Amino acid sequence: MRTDLIRKTALTAAGLAFTGGAIAGPVTTAFAAPSTSKPATQTQTDRKGHGERELGVRYEAQPNFYYCGPAATRNALSVQGKNINVDDMAKEMGTTEAGTNSINDITPVLNKETGKNDAYRSVEISTPDADAKQTDTLRADIVKTVDNGRAVVANIAGTSTDTDGTTHSYEGGHYISVVGYHDNGNTVTIADSADPNTAAYQITVEHLADWIATRGYATS
Repeated sequence: MRTDLIRKTALTAAGLAFTGGAIAGPVTTAFAAPSTSKPATQTQTDRKGHGERELGVRYEAQPNFYYCGPAATRNALSVQGKNINVDDMAKEMGTTEAGTNSINDITPVLNKETGKNDAYRSVEISTPDADAKQTDTLRADIVKTVDNGRAVVANIAGTSTDTDGTTHSYEGGHYISVVGYHDNGNTVTIADSADPNTAAYQITVEHLADWIATRGYATS
Protein backbone atom coordinates (compact mmCIF):
# COMPACT_ATOMS: atom_id res chain seq x y z
CA MET A 1 0.00 0.00 0.00
CA ARG A 2 1.34 3.44 -0.91
CA THR A 3 1.85 5.43 2.26
CA ASP A 4 4.10 8.03 3.83
CA LEU A 5 3.61 6.51 7.26
CA ILE A 6 6.74 6.12 9.38
CA ARG A 7 6.12 3.87 12.37
CA LYS A 8 8.53 3.40 15.27
CA THR A 9 9.30 -0.19 16.19
CA ALA A 10 8.34 0.44 19.81
CA LEU A 11 4.93 1.99 20.41
CA THR A 12 4.23 3.16 23.93
CA ALA A 13 0.92 3.61 25.80
CA ALA A 14 -2.04 3.95 23.47
CA GLY A 15 -3.27 7.28 24.75
CA LEU A 16 -0.01 9.26 24.92
CA ALA A 17 -0.16 12.38 22.81
CA PHE A 18 2.45 14.41 20.96
CA THR A 19 6.03 14.88 22.15
CA GLY A 20 6.91 18.33 23.41
CA GLY A 21 4.77 18.93 26.47
CA ALA A 22 1.30 20.09 27.24
CA ILE A 23 -0.82 22.66 25.50
CA ALA A 24 -1.12 25.67 27.76
CA GLY A 25 -4.90 25.51 27.96
CA PRO A 26 -8.07 24.79 26.02
CA VAL A 27 -8.38 26.95 22.95
CA THR A 28 -11.79 27.04 21.34
CA THR A 29 -12.43 27.69 17.68
CA ALA A 30 -14.75 26.23 15.09
CA PHE A 31 -14.71 24.76 11.64
CA ALA A 32 -17.69 23.45 9.76
CA ALA A 33 -19.01 22.43 6.38
CA PRO A 34 -18.50 25.02 3.63
CA SER A 35 -22.14 26.16 3.76
CA THR A 36 -21.87 27.56 7.27
CA SER A 37 -24.94 29.75 6.86
CA LYS A 38 -27.14 26.67 7.20
CA PRO A 39 -27.63 24.66 10.36
CA ALA A 40 -25.30 21.67 10.46
CA THR A 41 -28.17 19.19 10.17
CA GLN A 42 -29.46 20.87 7.01
CA THR A 43 -25.99 20.93 5.48
CA GLN A 44 -25.57 17.23 6.24
CA THR A 45 -28.86 16.36 4.55
CA ASP A 46 -28.06 18.40 1.46
CA ARG A 47 -24.62 16.84 0.99
CA LYS A 48 -25.54 13.23 1.69
CA GLY A 49 -25.23 11.03 -1.37
CA HIS A 50 -23.06 13.51 -3.27
CA GLY A 51 -19.73 11.81 -2.58
CA GLU A 52 -18.78 14.19 0.22
CA ARG A 53 -20.08 15.39 3.54
CA GLU A 54 -18.60 17.39 6.39
CA LEU A 55 -20.02 17.85 9.87
CA GLY A 56 -19.93 21.06 11.88
CA VAL A 57 -17.50 20.80 14.80
CA ARG A 58 -17.29 22.99 17.89
CA TYR A 59 -13.57 22.39 18.22
CA GLU A 60 -11.66 22.53 21.48
CA ALA A 61 -7.97 21.79 21.97
CA GLN A 62 -6.87 19.37 24.66
CA PRO A 63 -5.82 21.08 27.92
CA ASN A 64 -2.77 18.86 28.55
CA PHE A 65 -0.55 16.31 26.81
CA TYR A 66 -2.48 13.22 27.94
CA TYR A 67 -6.12 14.27 27.38
CA CYS A 68 -6.23 13.47 23.66
CA GLY A 69 -8.75 10.65 24.22
CA PRO A 70 -11.32 12.75 26.09
CA ALA A 71 -10.70 15.74 23.81
CA ALA A 72 -11.16 13.73 20.61
CA THR A 73 -14.36 12.28 22.06
CA ARG A 74 -15.61 15.72 23.06
CA ASN A 75 -14.93 17.09 19.55
CA ALA A 76 -16.64 14.06 18.00
CA LEU A 77 -19.73 14.50 20.17
CA SER A 78 -19.88 18.22 19.38
CA VAL A 79 -21.09 17.39 15.85
CA GLN A 80 -24.25 16.04 17.53
CA GLY A 81 -24.68 19.34 19.38
CA LYS A 82 -23.36 17.92 22.64
CA ASN A 83 -20.90 19.64 24.97
CA ILE A 84 -19.53 17.25 27.59
CA ASN A 85 -16.86 18.18 30.10
CA VAL A 86 -13.53 16.54 29.24
CA ASP A 87 -12.66 15.97 32.90
CA ASP A 88 -15.84 13.96 33.39
CA MET A 89 -15.10 11.89 30.30
CA ALA A 90 -11.50 11.35 31.38
CA LYS A 91 -12.74 9.81 34.62
CA GLU A 92 -15.10 7.50 32.75
CA MET A 93 -12.33 6.43 30.36
CA GLY A 94 -9.78 5.84 33.10
CA THR A 95 -7.46 8.42 31.55
CA THR A 96 -4.20 9.03 33.43
CA GLU A 97 -0.91 10.75 32.60
CA ALA A 98 -0.16 7.56 30.66
CA GLY A 99 -3.12 8.38 28.42
CA THR A 100 -6.32 6.49 27.59
CA ASN A 101 -5.62 2.80 27.25
CA SER A 102 -7.54 1.87 24.09
CA ILE A 103 -10.47 2.66 21.82
CA ASN A 104 -12.49 0.17 23.89
CA ASP A 105 -12.46 2.70 26.74
CA ILE A 106 -13.87 5.41 24.46
CA THR A 107 -16.65 3.53 22.65
CA PRO A 108 -18.85 3.09 25.78
CA VAL A 109 -18.63 6.82 26.49
CA LEU A 110 -19.65 7.66 22.92
CA ASN A 111 -22.64 5.33 23.27
CA LYS A 112 -23.64 6.78 26.62
CA GLU A 113 -23.48 10.39 25.44
CA THR A 114 -25.14 9.60 22.10
CA GLY A 115 -27.99 7.96 24.03
CA LYS A 116 -27.90 4.59 22.27
CA ASN A 117 -26.10 1.45 23.45
CA ASP A 118 -25.35 0.44 19.87
CA ALA A 119 -24.56 3.83 18.33
CA TYR A 120 -20.84 3.00 18.22
CA ARG A 121 -18.71 -0.13 18.07
CA SER A 122 -14.96 -0.67 18.21
CA VAL A 123 -13.05 -1.92 15.16
CA GLU A 124 -9.46 -3.13 15.45
CA ILE A 125 -6.74 -3.03 12.80
CA SER A 126 -4.31 -5.38 14.51
CA THR A 127 -1.73 -5.69 11.74
CA PRO A 128 1.35 -3.42 11.44
CA ASP A 129 -0.02 -2.03 8.16
CA ALA A 130 -3.59 -1.97 6.91
CA ASP A 131 -4.39 -4.15 3.92
CA ALA A 132 -6.84 -3.29 1.13
CA LYS A 133 -9.79 -4.98 2.85
CA GLN A 134 -9.18 -3.15 6.14
CA THR A 135 -8.86 0.15 4.28
CA ASP A 136 -12.10 -0.47 2.36
CA THR A 137 -13.86 -1.28 5.64
CA LEU A 138 -12.56 1.92 7.23
CA ARG A 139 -13.73 3.97 4.24
CA ALA A 140 -17.21 2.44 4.38
CA ASP A 141 -17.39 2.90 8.15
CA ILE A 142 -16.46 6.59 7.93
CA VAL A 143 -19.00 7.28 5.17
CA LYS A 144 -21.75 5.47 7.09
CA THR A 145 -20.96 7.16 10.40
CA VAL A 146 -20.71 10.66 8.95
CA ASP A 147 -23.89 10.14 6.92
CA ASN A 148 -25.57 9.27 10.24
CA GLY A 149 -24.47 12.66 11.59
CA ARG A 150 -21.73 11.26 13.83
CA ALA A 151 -17.94 11.44 13.90
CA VAL A 152 -15.47 8.56 14.07
CA VAL A 153 -12.84 8.51 16.84
CA ALA A 154 -9.54 6.86 15.91
CA ASN A 155 -6.52 5.75 17.91
CA ILE A 156 -3.40 6.39 15.83
CA ALA A 157 0.38 6.11 16.14
CA GLY A 158 3.32 7.14 13.98
CA THR A 159 3.90 9.91 11.47
CA SER A 160 1.77 10.60 8.42
CA THR A 161 1.35 13.34 5.82
CA ASP A 162 -1.85 15.20 5.00
CA THR A 163 -3.03 16.23 1.56
CA ASP A 164 -1.25 19.59 1.86
CA GLY A 165 2.08 17.87 2.52
CA THR A 166 2.18 18.70 6.25
CA THR A 167 3.45 15.94 8.52
CA HIS A 168 1.73 15.01 11.79
CA SER A 169 3.79 12.95 14.20
CA TYR A 170 2.45 11.02 17.20
CA GLU A 171 4.98 8.28 17.81
CA GLY A 172 3.68 7.55 21.31
CA GLY A 173 0.06 7.39 20.18
CA HIS A 174 -2.84 9.83 19.88
CA TYR A 175 -6.62 10.07 19.37
CA ILE A 176 -8.29 12.09 16.63
CA SER A 177 -11.83 12.64 15.32
CA VAL A 178 -12.86 12.01 11.71
CA VAL A 179 -15.59 14.52 10.90
CA GLY A 180 -16.03 14.42 7.14
CA TYR A 181 -15.22 12.73 3.86
CA HIS A 182 -14.66 13.74 0.24
CA ASP A 183 -14.28 11.87 -3.03
CA ASN A 184 -16.60 9.10 -1.78
CA GLY A 185 -14.46 8.60 1.29
CA ASN A 186 -11.06 8.44 -0.36
CA THR A 187 -10.11 11.60 1.54
CA VAL A 188 -11.27 12.35 5.09
CA THR A 189 -11.29 15.42 7.34
CA ILE A 190 -9.58 15.22 10.73
CA ALA A 191 -10.31 17.26 13.85
CA ASP A 192 -7.08 17.13 15.87
CA SER A 193 -7.08 18.35 19.46
CA ALA A 194 -3.29 18.46 19.80
CA ASP A 195 -2.71 21.91 18.32
CA PRO A 196 -5.33 24.57 17.47
CA ASN A 197 -3.02 25.82 14.71
CA THR A 198 -3.64 22.51 12.91
CA ALA A 199 -7.15 21.90 14.20
CA ALA A 200 -8.40 20.55 10.85
CA TYR A 201 -6.72 18.86 7.92
CA GLN A 202 -7.45 16.23 5.28
CA ILE A 203 -5.71 12.91 4.78
CA THR A 204 -6.20 10.00 2.41
CA VAL A 205 -8.06 7.05 3.84
CA GLU A 206 -5.08 4.82 2.99
CA HIS A 207 -2.80 6.94 5.17
CA LEU A 208 -5.38 7.00 7.94
CA ALA A 209 -5.77 3.21 7.86
CA ASP A 210 -2.01 2.76 8.25
CA TRP A 211 -2.00 5.40 11.00
CA ILE A 212 -4.60 3.35 12.89
CA ALA A 213 -2.80 0.03 12.26
CA THR A 214 -2.03 -1.91 15.50
CA ARG A 215 -4.85 0.05 17.16
CA GLY A 216 -8.52 0.72 16.46
CA TYR A 217 -11.38 3.15 15.92
CA ALA A 218 -14.95 3.76 17.11
CA THR A 219 -17.58 3.87 14.38
CA SER A 220 -21.31 3.43 13.81
